[in-house]
Amino acid sequence: MSHVEDNQVNELPLLAENYPLSIEQRESYQRDGHIVLRGVASDAEIASYEPIITDWVKSLNEQDKPLEQRDTYGKAFIQISNLWEKSEEIQRFVFAKRFAQIAADLMGVDGVRIYHDQALFKEPHGGHTPWHQDQNFWPLDTDKTITMWMPLVPISEEVGSMTFASESHLIGYINRLLISDESHRTLAGYIEGKGFKTVSHGAMQAGDATFHAGWTLHSAPGNPTDTMRKVMTIIYYADGSRVAEPDSKARENDLKRWFPDMKPGDVAASVLNPLLYSRE
Repeated sequence: MSHVEDNQVNELPLLAENYPLSIEQRESYQRDGHIVLRGVASDAEIASYEPIITDWVKSLNEQDKPLEQRDTYGKAFIQISNLWEKSEEIQRFVFAKRFAQIAADLMGVDGVRIYHDQALFKEPHGGHTPWHQDQNFWPLDTDKTITMWMPLVPISEEVGSMTFASESHLIGYINRLLISDESHRTLAGYIEGKGFKTVSHGAMQAGDATFHAGWTLHSAPGNPTDTMRKVMTIIYYADGSRVAEPDSKARENDLKRWFPDMKPGDVAASVLNPLLYSRE
């Protein structure tokens, strides 16, 4: 971890205050598998953290090919994972009790652990993100998983939130396809065949957030603008969940990276997965 002066870290907003959810919001999330919540972080809170996150993404980004020379996945975004391990300042943001409590409240569980964070920066004129299910990557024996997706800059209508296939999380696992042109074609056909309603939450302010379940099918449009779409994501799962037997290369890789020294059947609680919120 970088050693920032303690007083520098302590001056950053703590993001601990509760963000109360209505019964309707909880029920809407449970039914649809996704929800948008406005003003989860304030303008002042985002202004404190955005430059720090942006600087770390710049310094850790190893993508040096021009957009036109990359594959579909490479065109979709610059992706930097587990920034909290690198920066005590970003750890304060990622470990925020407010975000974790929302995750627990939406899923209806007593506590949540972090799986990992990811900065997803879609470059100016960057490509679309194909349809996929996040949980294809995760060796977790639970459907109580959720991702917070928070823009750090205003996002216009033409870029918009991700697009979600409402109620698709209720199916659970659909197929093994990872993020690719093939997943986009196959899953678009599947969504149409099942008659799932597709929903984008439109323009978003910095500090708004969407939350979606691990099995919810989702995609994102490209970025036709001249500005970077800066988004921070945090993935949570219910405390007490167990590590699943990895049944794919992607899940084997995730087991090694995100659950060090753990094996299938263990309670999923490695040093990289601290408890971020508990009702007790």
